[in-house]
Amino acid sequence: MDDEFAKLVRRVNQPRVVIDNNACEDATVIQVDSVNRHGILLEVVQVLTDMNLTITKAYISSDGGWFMDVFNVVDNDGNKIRDKEVMDYIQSRIETSAGFVPSRRGSVGVMPAEEHTSIELAGTDRPGLLSEVCAVLADLHCNVVNAEIWTHNARAAAVVHVTDDSISCAISDPKRLSMIKELLCNVLKGSDDLKTAKTTLSAPGVMHRERRLHQLMFADRDYERVEKAGVRAVEEGSSRPQVTLLNIEKDYTVVTMRSKDRPKLLFDIVCTLTDMQYVVFHGMVNTGRIEAYQEFYIRHVDGLPISSEAERVRVIQCLEAAIERRGSEGLELELCTDDRLGLLSDITRIFRENSLCIRRALISTKGGKAKDTFYVTDVTGNPVDPKIIDSIRAQIGHTALQVKCNSSLAPKLPHQETTMGHFFGNLFKARTFQNFKLIRSYS
Repeated sequence: MDDEFAKLVRRVNQPRVVIDNNACEDATVIQVDSVNRHGILLEVVQVLTDMNLTITKAYISSDGGWFMDVFNVVDNDGNKIRDKEVMDYIQSRIETSAGFVPSRRGSVGVMPAEEHTSIELAGTDRPGLLSEVCAVLADLHCNVVNAEIWTHNARAAAVVHVTDDSISCAISDPKRLSMIKELLCNVLKGSDDLKTAKTTLSAPGVMHRERRLHQLMFADRDYERVEKAGVRAVEEGSSRPQVTLLNIEKDYTVVTMRSKDRPKLLFDIVCTLTDMQYVVFHGMVNTGRIEAYQEFYIRHVDGLPISSEAERVRVIQCLEAAIERRGSEGLELELCTDDRLGLLSDITRIFRENSLCIRRALISTKGGKAKDTFYVTDVTGNPVDPKIIDSIRAQIGHTALQVKCNSSLAPKLPHQETTMGHFFGNLFKARTFQNFKLIRSYS
């Protein structure tokens, strides 16, 4: 009865989305008002990031039964959203997503995918791993139509969509699927890793790919630090995110995060909090030219703030991991060429033979063309020798493989202490800082 009543309330109180280009000088302002429920913040942020919009500021409030959020967004070029069709599409997507009543918990962020087979991989990262995976798929006449690969803290995860090369459709033969899974498992267990590959047939209602990657990494406990010779020094030299937790008496846990800004940062953080069963009641996001500052007032879904030391440490580690997974440093290479069976296997083999390590990759195909992005370093995590890149481009083709950006040369964040209440200092005027208890800070 409670579930039916909740559905009735949402049908009566349909979401309201207002898109305003006059309220802010340098961004389009999107205001969302809706009946509140767990996961709605993630759904709205997911819509905006899937549209390749950059969230420059955000104000979040969902105390009580109502969800009222404001997002300042710009396009990839830093401009306001002017196209009427795009604005209408954003409004329609958010209203549909915010008004959707899920039948099962955990169905937030669904994406239909009926024409390919989805393969999920998770295991210990090592040089040449992606090359070996791609070689197996090519030998089995599986054409990679799109994929995303993340590595973090000596772990690797991938969601790969493949088709049968002969019919360009999903693979349905159980024996062939079993063989694919077995061979990929053997690749992942190439060292001393006991992790296994997971192979599933895609169907309507497949979870959002990037959210699934977060879940795979989280399940593989990539948030636990691993000391590796020659790699730890590189990480220490980078700008690590600063995550701080504070309790306000028995009301909320305040999470403040300061890190280098990048696309989809808010999605990654909200995704992790949602999957860890935390609810954001209030929050603010502010981004600058280099850094992003985020402050959230959270509780667990059971209504309680963070209480134990183990939970505090775990939340900090998991948020650090969420920020770092997609923030792979390295040289960005973009491949644009005609697609064919075995293309990805050939490209990754050339990378491996030249001692390149792929830290992150985004694979896509459309209309017979392949557009792939790779973030690479040498095997120790250091920048790649330009002469090696020139040699690789000569093998693949200078027009096909372009050097886009070297994130290792990005400016570092100046050291600065993060103070709770930077944005929400007046939110609880009746409380004083004597009421705040410092939980733990990682810098």
